[in-house]
Amino acid sequence: MKKIVLDSGPIINLAMNNLLWTFEKLKEISEVRFLITGLVKKETVDYPLEKTKKYRFEALQVLHYIENGTLEVIDNPEIKQHTESLMELANSTYRTYGHNMNLLHAAEMSAIALYLQEGADAFAVDEKTTRLLIENPSRLHKRLKRNFHTNVDENRSNINSFRKITKSVKMIRSVELATIAYEKGLLNRYLAHIPHPRETLLEGLLWGVKLSGCAVTNQEIKRILSIEKKL
Repeated sequence: MKKIVLDSGPIINLAMNNLLWTFEKLKEISEVRFLITGLVKKETVDYPLEKTKKYRFEALQVLHYIENGTLEVIDNPEIKQHTESLMELANSTYRTYGHNMNLLHAAEMSAIALYLQEGADAFAVDEKTTRLLIENPSRLHKRLKRNFHTNVDENRSNINSFRKITKSVKMIRSVELATIAYEKGLLNRYLAHIPHPRETLLEGLLWGVKLSGCAVTNQEIKRILSIEKKL
């Protein structure tokens, strides 16, 4: 059975787009396990329910799918220890004004630790910084300098060490999860009696996840639409 580890971003994104139910259906038809860590649960459920009114309804939806077993929470001392070491390494890769830049959060690092522990098949993460640090740190370096309008020093040794640890991590985003649900026919209930109903459905779906925080470009959306139109 395949295993997908979820960061907080895709969970919140799909909740905001009323698509959490697709996890349950995908688990049924594709024999996939959706795994989260205790820190991801804390971000998506515990904090909204206990500390703020924002995203409280979304948190209740997430909790429902935890309680029915669709989302499996896995937490153990090994994940905690590995999370701490990943955090220390990742957040010492770039420096500005004489201080390390805290670019990545503990929940993201815990998800990577879980991915590595479980030998998972995919890591679902919408945060662009995480993806760039793993896939293209040079591009991230340029982006940081542009965004902060200052010189940013990079620790190549730490970058290489982090990439060596995470080289096996295969990443997907909310946009891929949503597209898979579309391809499986799970969203056919939303096909309307309008011109080009399937294209309209997919385009609305892709823009929905983009505008809810998924790092996907306009060009990528156009490419997905073009590919799906040929299928």
